[in-house]
Amino acid sequence: MKNLLLVTCSILALGAVAPALGADLAAQPVYKAPPPPPQVAAAIYDWSGLYIGINGGWGFSDVTGGTVGGQIGYRQQMGQAVFGLEGQGNWADFSGSNVSTTFPLNTNRSTIDAFGLITGLIGYTSNNVLLYAKGGAAVTSNTYQVTSTLTGAQVASTDNTRLGAAVGAGVEVGFAPNWSVGVEYDHLFMPDTNVSFTTAAGVVATDRIRQDFDLLTLRLNYKFSPPVLKY
Repeated sequence: MKNLLLVTCSILALGAVAPALGADLAAQPVYKAPPPPPQVAAAIYDWSGLYIGINGGWGFSDVTGGTVGGQIGYRQQMGQAVFGLEGQGNWADFSGSNVSTTFPLNTNRSTIDAFGLITGLIGYTSNNVLLYAKGGAAVTSNTYQVTSTLTGAQVASTDNTRLGAAVGAGVEVGFAPNWSVGVEYDHLFMPDTNVSFTTAAGVVATDRIRQDFDLLTLRLNYKFSPPVLKY
């Protein structure tokens, strides 16, 4: 009985001392997990702005040959749609020939030494990749010659400028803040034209010329205003 009383008194004494000891202990810091990093939207390439560039490639169909030139234009991006206007001027070395419809046993040879395009553009962009279609007016500078099929001698020649239309499509990729590279295909519809020739004998005759051609070019553009990064 005496031992039970001693144990009970010891427990009561420890219970009284424990709160005092707990009060003397310093408050322990509470650690929290760091907040997650902020979510940042991916940057979007903006195709809006004035640009200038160079191009080079090949013409083929009724005439064939190489070409090199330049272009200047302006594009405006609205959402993922892109609209624009472009002027292009090229030196060319296109030539072709066919049997003359007016001069028997003669060959009609035509050459294009320059052409120009004024076209509108509509496209769809996925960040720095632009797919587009274009269409507008075309003009060509031409020389026509009639040569004898038998002797190769020139029978007549004349120069003229022809108006037509152009349609095309292309893809362009922005590879640096101000630079983009692309590939473009165009078809030039140059209407059949009656061309008058004066022969060496002083005779004026008319021959009908057909001169449509296709154009495939590689293009490099520089945009003056840097792309805007939208978030």
